Amino acid sequence: MARHLYLCPLRWSDMDSLRHINNVQYVRYLEDARVDWLFNRGELERGEDEGFLVVRNEVNYRRQLHYRHAPLPVEVWVSRLGHASIEVSYELVDTDEDGARTVYADAKSVLATVDMTTGRPKRVSAEFRAFLEKFLDEPGDSDA
Repeated sequence: MARHLYLCPLRWSDMDSLRHINNVQYVRYLEDARVDWLFNRGELERGEDEGFLVVRNEVNYRRQLHYRHAPLPVEVWVSRLGHASIEVSYELVDTDEDGARTVYADAKSVLATVDMTTGRPKRVSAEFRAFLEKFLDEPGDSDA
C-alpha cells in the first residue's frame, strides 16, 4: 500500500485563543490533502462529469498542534473502496529522525462518486478504481 504525503502549510490565523491550531482547521487540512492527492498531482485523469461529494468526515484529535513555520505532514490512503463510495483515511503526523511518530489527529472521509452534470451517484470508473487501488490499505496491513 502506498500513502500520499501532503505537506500542509500552517497559517498564523489557524491558531485559536489557546495558542494552538484550532480543531476546525483540521477539516480544512483534510480537504487540502485530498485535493492535492486527487487533483493537483496530475496522476489521475478524470472526465469533466466525474466528481465527489464528502458524505462524512470523522476526526479523532490526539494531541495539540502548535503553530510552526514547518509544514504539517498529512498522510492519505484508501481504507475502503466501494462501488460508488470511497473511504479515505488520514494521519496528521510528525516523524522524527529516529522514526518515532507524533500523531496529532487521525481521520476518515467518506466520499460518494457523482456525475457532476446530473448530480446523481455513479459507479467508480475502472480508471479511477485502478488509481485508488494503488493507495488501498490491504486487510491485515500493519502500517495503517
